[in-house]
Amino acid sequence: MLKATKKEREHVLGYMLGQAPDETVELAQKVYSEQVHTVRHDIWDVHTSLARWWVITNPTNLYSQSQFPNMDLALTFHVGLCLRIPRSEHQSLTDIPVEPLVACWRTVQEASEALSHAEEVEDFQAIGMRCRESLINLVHVAQELVKFPNTQPKPKRSDFRSWSEIVANAILPGSSNQDRRGLLKSSADAAWKFANWLTHAKVAHLNDAEAAVGSTEFTISLFTTGLIRYVRGVPDRCPSCGSQRLSPQRGIHSSDPDTTYERPVCEKCGWTGMPVIVKPSPPKLDSSPPEGECAIMSTPLLHFPNLSDGHDEE
Repeated sequence: MLKATKKEREHVLGYMLGQAPDETVELAQKVYSEQVHTVRHDIWDVHTSLARWWVITNPTNLYSQSQFPNMDLALTFHVGLCLRIPRSEHQSLTDIPVEPLVACWRTVQEASEALSHAEEVEDFQAIGMRCRESLINLVHVAQELVKFPNTQPKPKRSDFRSWSEIVANAILPGSSNQDRRGLLKSSADAAWKFANWLTHAKVAHLNDAEAAVGSTEFTISLFTTGLIRYVRGVPDRCPSCGSQRLSPQRGIHSSDPDTTYERPVCEKCGWTGMPVIVKPSPPKLDSSPPEGECAIMSTPLLHFPNLSDGHDEE
């Protein structure tokens, strides 16, 4: 039997209550844990008043031990099921906890979806433009999140190459992050150059458009991870026990139910970080108020001209 935190046990018991409300859990113990690629799956042996189950996490699912008497068989089936989940059933952008960077992902997702319809050079060029737009959106948002150094002149708002370097230096400072920082900068520079080239390329192919989308997604993914950890104060390791098993926890305060907070939580020892406000993603369209005075109609129109006889219609 493996050690389990109170939070892990509560998750499994709550899951069983939702999936098998007519059964009473008599025993629940974590018996195995395995990491497949980047995802860790925990296996729980759960005994209820009516049956025995395997409960496997990430995503959580349960399997009858009468149908899967072997734990390895259940895990193999579970991992295969995860890989077979259609892309359309993955989390929508509004469910992904990366506020306020959703707009960047929305744009690159549009570029990715356009690949299935792209046939001519003009289509590939349009995909390049969307990749450019996504990268520019990234630095627009990042400018609001990182502290700008006063020791250098401020670049133009849409100067992606300058801002990507500034952001990389801010979210991954110090000599220990030199290689990580270098990866951010090199990926950003390569993605920007290639998207610009594709926008104007007259001999572009579908492979070029796929490469532009892939490199843009990779760059935005790297910066998203770094920015979220930077903004929400996520340490590299748990300050209490040194574990890297940190996960986000969200909640609201009773005095301000309209504001969402998030804090890092250690799954091993239960340490919690300082909660920070989760800022919502900006709308896709510019919602800034128009310049100048607004004309507001005080009385609605009740009479309409009758074009047939030249008189007002009563």
